Amino acid sequence: MADILYTYKNQVYANITNRCDCSCTFCVRSLKDAVGDSETLWHKTEPTLEEIIKAIDAFDFTGYNELVFCGYGEPTCALDNLLASAAYVKEKYQLSIRLNTNGLGNLYHNRNIVPELARVIDSVSISLNAPTAEKYQAVTRPQFENAYPALLEFASLANASFGHTQLSIVDVLPADEIAACQKIADDRGIFLKIRKYS
Repeated sequence: MADILYTYKNQVYANITNRCDCSCTFCVRSLKDAVGDSETLWHKTEPTLEEIIKAIDAFDFTGYNELVFCGYGEPTCALDNLLASAAYVKEKYQLSIRLNTNGLGNLYHNRNIVPELARVIDSVSISLNAPTAEKYQAVTRPQFENAYPALLEFASLANASFGHTQLSIVDVLPADEIAACQKIADDRGIFLKIRKYS
């Protein structure tokens, strides 16, 4: 079985699914089988909640104060397991919970899942990736035609519901596109994180 929990740059991550509703041109999983201290992040079968809980209980959280749901898939595609395991970690280990997401969970589930997420998740980081719908479709290649406006709506809903919400882009974008993304975030009162591409 692939690693469910792994560490990278002094943070601990939960890799609960390989399902994803995007096929990003820059996705690290198209380049290598693992990151951080994991051996592989490719699950042969979808992890069950019991397997996720077992991996959580086997992990030594000493020195960590946050668990980040982020792996080789989109965590909201495994929504029930995401919600249940996040609730378990908060209750048993009193850790802060962060969700790294593509922001398409509402579109994927055809309903507003933000209230459900907000009950167990403290902060959310949403991959913006591009300053326009056209550029977003080209680089992210989502399953949905209306993905970009759905992402922006999710971000606004999240900003009103979580302790911290941020949009993120990578620093390989041209300066004018970075500036346009900054304006998108500023217009919504959301922090923009510019990540180094590695």
